[in-house]
Amino acid sequence: MRKLIDQIRSLLTQNQVYKSVFRHGYPDTDANRALVMFSNVILHLHPVRVRRGALKIKFTWCLGGLTFFFFILLSITGVFLMFYYVPDTRRAYNDIKDLGTVIYFGGLFRNLHRWSAHAMVLSVWLHMTRVFLTGSYKPPREFNWVVGVILLVSTLLLSWTGYLLPWDQLALWAVTVGSKMGEATPIIGNAGPFGPELGFTVENDVAYVLLGGTMVGQSTLLRFYVLHCLGLPLIAAVFMAVHFWRIRKDGFSGPL
Repeated sequence: MRKLIDQIRSLLTQNQVYKSVFRHGYPDTDANRALVMFSNVILHLHPVRVRRGALKIKFTWCLGGLTFFFFILLSITGVFLMFYYVPDTRRAYNDIKDLGTVIYFGGLFRNLHRWSAHAMVLSVWLHMTRVFLTGSYKPPREFNWVVGVILLVSTLLLSWTGYLLPWDQLALWAVTVGSKMGEATPIIGNAGPFGPELGFTVENDVAYVLLGGTMVGQSTLLRFYVLHCLGLPLIAAVFMAVHFWRIRKDGFSGPL
């Protein structure tokens, strides 16, 4: 029986289709088991060894996992909303209204998306605070702390770019205030320190790049839509993968 099983296994694994998917042999030896661990992204979510104290729920409160869960939920609900939303100033507001009154389950998916966004911002802030207070950012995890800061900034930008999409008064003025902050940014803003000296004006500074002009309009809505639905999620996904990989390499965020 064992010989028959080995023959079937060999038949299934010794072919080009299997080798094109799996870049290692069947995990029946220590070498192949190691290759499985090193090459599989899913298995990189947790380190090989975890300190006993780090397993206690009261240490991490699962805040990193909750943040990732909200990101997945936002991605799923966001794809649904994309089917019924057009980034056009002439119909964006009406599309949002139709989601709540005309589209089946539209209100449910929109509210899930909205509240998940708020929850993700809150959970990522709490996660960063917990990591700081417990000293989990110290060597050898300082690189992963920097990656976490980038993910925090990406989360805030995702929230801000999504704020404009309903195209109501609240969204319009929130982005207007944000763009004014960009104008006052040092070096890259026309009203900020060293900005005018470096040649930045209202037509070439960071606020102009974000808005696609000097005021919030159609170009702004389109840019924010692309950033919110494509650019920033891809950046966040890449850095999340690096974040999880470094957790496995550096050790779980437990007591040192």
